[in-house]
Amino acid sequence: MLFDRIAELTREMRAAGADLADSAAIERFRITYLSRKGHIAGLFEELKNVAREDKPRAGKELNALRETAQQILDAATERLANDTEAAQDMLDVTLPGRMSQRGHMHIVSRTIEEISDIFRRMGFSIADGPEIESDYYNFEALNFPADHPARDMQDTFFLDDEHLLRTHTTPVQIRLMERFRPPIRAIFPGKVYRNEVISARSHVQFHQIDGLFVDTDVTFADLKGTLVTFARMYYGSSLKYRFRPSFFPFTEPSAEMDISCYLCGAKGCRVCKYTGWLEILGCGMVDPNVYAHVNVDPEKYSGYAFGIGIERTAMLRHGFDDIRLLLENDMRVNHQFN
Repeated sequence: MLFDRIAELTREMRAAGADLADSAAIERFRITYLSRKGHIAGLFEELKNVAREDKPRAGKELNALRETAQQILDAATERLANDTEAAQDMLDVTLPGRMSQRGHMHIVSRTIEEISDIFRRMGFSIADGPEIESDYYNFEALNFPADHPARDMQDTFFLDDEHLLRTHTTPVQIRLMERFRPPIRAIFPGKVYRNEVISARSHVQFHQIDGLFVDTDVTFADLKGTLVTFARMYYGSSLKYRFRPSFFPFTEPSAEMDISCYLCGAKGCRVCKYTGWLEILGCGMVDPNVYAHVNVDPEKYSGYAFGIGIERTAMLRHGFDDIRLLLENDMRVNHQFN
């Protein structure tokens, strides 16, 4: 009979209400008794089968049953909230304090700062230029004619026919020589872009530091002295070095500089490809054709330029074999250089 089931469900709910100790149990109680498909809703469906003279009493008892269920649910919810607040108010002042996490400089930024500091101490100033460059500054003024095969050396992100994301920081030297008369001695660190497949050895975005020194009577011996001094200050005084002939459109003669692998003591390892040597930069004497674009007399002035890849330098110094580790912000890598 309906009235017996109402009484039985009331006892069942009161017993269940005593065990509502967490939010999951409270939600189960609500679904079991108060949801649209719960037990109380089912009893209301049976109200139509009750005799006409008993319906008022049955309706009254069902409403009381639903109110009782809601009271049990509200009491359990309030009790859980009070318990949570009490737990939050507990404070053990005798516990040791938690050390706050301190930020630190990214390894790429640190490498730029360390290299820049060395060249500052050798008398170089620091200059900068735009990352969105014109074809003129990025190529033409640096002795890259429109049909020059050397343009194929650099895969470029073109924005339109005349503008691009710079492929090197070398265009800054043209802007410097347009604004200032020699002597000029500066480095220019910055971000550069190449349209390349991302791999362990290459990326579409990386950093360079280019350098320029223009004055009277500047020789290749001055270039070698500057770069050997830098290498020994950055990598260690015991290294050996060598210069190999190379080609760059904006320098003539051109060279690449290698140092003995300090990771294996020049015996040969995976990082130096078992040659005992590590390539660290490209360099050369400024090509006279470059001076023609900035109205500098090549008969009176001479100069040298060089370019250093920052990520490559950091990889060589710290033994990384994948450039992506430096650029994907993996905190497991960054925390090694606190």
